[in-house]
Amino acid sequence: MPYFTNFFPSTAIVVTLALLTGCATTEDESASTASTTSDPTTPATLASGTTANPATTVQRGGLKIDRSFTSENQDSRVLHIVLHYTVSNFEGSLRALTHNSANPVSSHYLVRDQPVKIYQLVDESQRAWHAGPSYWKGHTHLNASSIGIEIVNQGLMKTPKGEMFAPYPPAQINAVIALIKDIATRHKVSPDRIVGHSDIQPQNKQDPGPLFPWKQLADAGVIGWPNPQMVNDRRLAYKKTIPNILWFQERLGDYGFHVPHNGEFNIATRNVIAAFQMKYRPSKYDGIPDAETAALLEVVNHPDGMRRSGKK
Repeated sequence: MPYFTNFFPSTAIVVTLALLTGCATTEDESASTASTTSDPTTPATLASGTTANPATTVQRGGLKIDRSFTSENQDSRVLHIVLHYTVSNFEGSLRALTHNSANPVSSHYLVRDQPVKIYQLVDESQRAWHAGPSYWKGHTHLNASSIGIEIVNQGLMKTPKGEMFAPYPPAQINAVIALIKDIATRHKVSPDRIVGHSDIQPQNKQDPGPLFPWKQLADAGVIGWPNPQMVNDRRLAYKKTIPNILWFQERLGDYGFHVPHNGEFNIATRNVIAAFQMKYRPSKYDGIPDAETAALLEVVNHPDGMRRSGKK
């Protein structure tokens, strides 16, 4: 949800609060009372495996819609799960996500920190306004194809010791993992499409931040994680010679990012490298291409490079 300037040279935060009215009403809920009728002329099973359900006619306004047949050729519209932090406490987060404003935002779910609780703010059949002008693996405007999860967290805070990211309580992360598993199972979302806001908008987003435990999600079997032995082997090789910038840009693009392909080490490329490092090497996400980053990029794009819990 938060809006940022570029990662470099500063990380000034501009929080835009917005809202959406409660849970949306689905089309079926707004329909008039459905009536069920039996059609003795309807075959129970048609050719080519097409099945006929008990004939059901739905009244919608002045229309009669027959819903007795269901196509086998369909899947969920939900292709992505996007994780955010709210840069606010629970009260401020809830207000921003449920009330109208000049710049309205919303999410399907909000995960509270204290006490830990999951709130559904937008029905999954409806589009929430959380992803903005986004890109991942060839898909744009991910609001239309994603479930958004906002996690109550202060994000980057100013402290006497300087700017620091707020930690996530373990119980809150456990709730987030359980929620992702539920959504991904029901909608068959692949692990490589469970992403952070910083993945889909790397030029001005940092959430869910470097303290979000992506490795814990991998250990729980939610996402894949780079094979550590492969990473170490490639890191030693790349210590001798680091690939050029175009190589980094191409591998970042293969992984899913929207990134320039011009061979220039510009601010846009550095922001994307930093977003990648923030997920897989959060101890150092300066956006500088180095041997370890090159090794990670090669492994995440290798057919056998990503491991999930319980799998070789």
